[in-house]
Amino acid sequence: MSAATYPVRVDAQLDAQLSRWLWVVKWLLAIPHYIVLALLWMAFAVLSVVAFFAILFTGRYPRGIFAFNVGVLRWTWRVLYYAYGALGTDTYPPFTLAEVPDYPAHFDVAYPQHLSRGLVLVKWWLLALPQYLVVGFLGGASPSNGLIELLVVIAGIVLAVTGRYPRDLHDLILGFNRWVLRVVAYAGLMTDAYPPFRLDMGGADSAGTLTVPPSSAA
Repeated sequence: MSAATYPVRVDAQLDAQLSRWLWVVKWLLAIPHYIVLALLWMAFAVLSVVAFFAILFTGRYPRGIFAFNVGVLRWTWRVLYYAYGALGTDTYPPFTLAEVPDYPAHFDVAYPQHLSRGLVLVKWWLLALPQYLVVGFLGGASPSNGLIELLVVIAGIVLAVTGRYPRDLHDLILGFNRWVLRVVAYAGLMTDAYPPFRLDMGGADSAGTLTVPPSSAA
């Protein structure tokens, strides 16, 4: 599959003006989201098992489960982008699984009409092992000791001192998050397209496909 049609897309737009110090307390502000996400990820895990057997026997990912699981990843990405996955926006994340056109972070996966019944047995553990090594380096054993977290802390310190978030650093952090989320979607059985070993930096994901519904204000 060509890079231009990769089914997982991760986009984000850096706020033009960010608070110098709000990032210090975002861990506190994001607690309601962390609580909801903990419940959503439990549901994600259970539904992924259901999807595993559905794919194994039918070659199809149940569309309703697919939409829910994509929504969980979308919600997660918005919270990560607001908080310590990027610190790229001061706009508080909405409590919804749906795509929100006005929010600066977007995530989507193209629905697969057919998935390999054989690959579902091995892709999430055996085939994904090399990717897990990369993701482990980027995210660490816990969210507090990975490369992404380190770079985000550096970005926060620079923001506090200068009032500016370095654009190049933002693009690098976004590229690392994009890599991680592609692997999560692949391991979550949402696509048979193997995640590329490529760092796609910048706000717009040129390697993915994403349809953002029009803003209600448009």
